[in-house]
Amino acid sequence: GVSTTLTASSVTGTIQVGQVIAGTGLTAGTTITALGTGSGGAGTYTISPASTGTVSGTITVVGVSFLNIPSWVKRVTVMLNGVSVSGASQIQVQIGSGSITTTGYTSAASNAQGTALAVVTSTTGFTTGGANAANLHYTTFSIVNPSGFVYLCSGNGNINFGGTFTVYDASGNVTLSGTIDRLRLTTVNGTDTFDAGSVNILYE
Repeated sequence: GVSTTLTASSVTGTIQVGQVIAGTGLTAGTTITALGTGSGGAGTYTISPASTGTVSGTITVVGVSFLNIPSWVKRVTVMLNGVSVSGASQIQVQIGSGSITTTGYTSAASNAQGTALAVVTSTTGFTTGGANAANLHYTTFSIVNPSGFVYLCSGNGNINFGGTFTVYDASGNVTLSGTIDRLRLTTVNGTDTFDAGSVNILYE
């Protein structure tokens, strides 16, 4: 059968509404929509999309979603303050209308440290560029709507890698099926966890 109920026997991280989770039997990008008996750890939760059967086991928090962005919004700013992930997967920002769009992005980021320059690209989201488990990201992303359902992203910031700072710039675009109403911060591999820092959004 199909179920929107998750039973977590243990949790890596702390579950809150809006978070993106991973676990055995869960569809990639599954989001917590309500708390059940669980209040961050073991217990039951309501999830979306529905899974096949009741899902149980160890659940890992792998991102955060911001839902219900108003239809009048023309700019969303994503702010990362000292954000770190557990592995070497790039951090990415994904947006959507009705559901998160996970393909069709034209995104690139360049990292400069001294005379060294590295460029990474992505089609699955707006990328922050280089990744390492020791990196701390201090970044702002600005996502704007110039016309129709086209959204442009530009970002800049720095990465603190053990006291050495790398400056980077990012840009990209994607066309949605409608007006933006949600945003997700996650990793490219969808399994690395966020282990430091804070994130928030501002819309206008």
